[in-house]
Amino acid sequence: MTKPDEHKSDESRISEDRREALRYALAIGSGAALASSLATPASAQGAADTTLDRIRAAKVLRIAVLPGELPYFNKDLATGTWSGFSIEMANDIAKLLDVKLEYVESTYGNSILDLQSNKIDLGFALNPTPQRALVVDFTNFVFPHPFGAMLKNGLEAKTWADINKPEVKIAVDVGSANEAVARRFAPNATIKSLKSRDEVMLEMASGRVDCVVNALVLGLTAIAKNPSLGTYKILQSPTVTVASSCAVRHEVDKRWRDFLSVWIDYNRGIGQMREWFVKGLALSGVKPENVPVELNI
Repeated sequence: MTKPDEHKSDESRISEDRREALRYALAIGSGAALASSLATPASAQGAADTTLDRIRAAKVLRIAVLPGELPYFNKDLATGTWSGFSIEMANDIAKLLDVKLEYVESTYGNSILDLQSNKIDLGFALNPTPQRALVVDFTNFVFPHPFGAMLKNGLEAKTWADINKPEVKIAVDVGSANEAVARRFAPNATIKSLKSRDEVMLEMASGRVDCVVNALVLGLTAIAKNPSLGTYKILQSPTVTVASSCAVRHEVDKRWRDFLSVWIDYNRGIGQMREWFVKGLALSGVKPENVPVELNI
C-alpha cells in the first residue's frame, strides 16, 4: 500500500519546501519585528545621538563664534549681540529648524576640536583641507574665496601675468597662503616676505611696494580702513581660490551634512548668500559697490 506522499511529484515537493521556507522566513521576520518593537525606546535614544535629531530634540543649535573675525563674525561688546555673514546664515538655519542658537566662542583652529569633542554642531567659514577632512565632515562650499592683489594707485592688473615681472614689488606675510600664492603665480616678481600682516600694510602704505597679494576679504577690509592703499582686484588666468565651507562631525548618518549642503546651494542660487556676505563686509566699512562683480557667491 502506497503512502499519499509517494504520489507527489518532485516539483510539488520542491514547491512545498519553498512554502515551508517562506513560512520559516516570515516567522523569523515576525520575531525580528517584535524584537525591534520592543527595542524602540532604546533606538529612539540612539537616534537622538545624531546631530540633526539632537538639535531638534533640544531645540538648540550650537555654533562656534569667532570674535573679531569680520565679515563672518562681529560681537557688540556693549550689548553682547552677534552679527556678520556667518551669523546671518546661522539665524536662517535656526529659523528653518525652529530652534534657538547657542554661541560657543572659539577660533578657526579650535572649531575643528570643538566639533570633535561635541561642543558645537556647526563650524562656519572653514577651509576644507585633506588633513581636516580626516577628522570632520564638510558641506558643499559656501563660496570659492578668491585671491588677488591690492594695487597701488595707478597700477593696472587683471591677470597674474600683469604682476609677474621683476620690476613689480610684492609684499606678503611670511608662511601664509598669500605668500604661497604669490610665489607660485608671480615667481618673476620681486617678492618681500614680512613677519606680519601689519608690516605688509605698512610697506604698502609707505609706497615701498607696488602691491600686496592676498585673499579678497583681507584686501577689501584693509582698503576700507585706509583707502589710500589703492584698489583691490581679483586676478585671473588662472582664477585662484580657496573654498570656504561649513564643517560638521563625522557621522554615519549624513542627514545633517546633506541638509546643510542643500541649504547652501539653494541660497547661493537665489542670490541670498551674496547679500549676506556684502552685509557682513559692510561691518568693516566695505561699500557694496567695492565688492568685485566677479566674486562667485
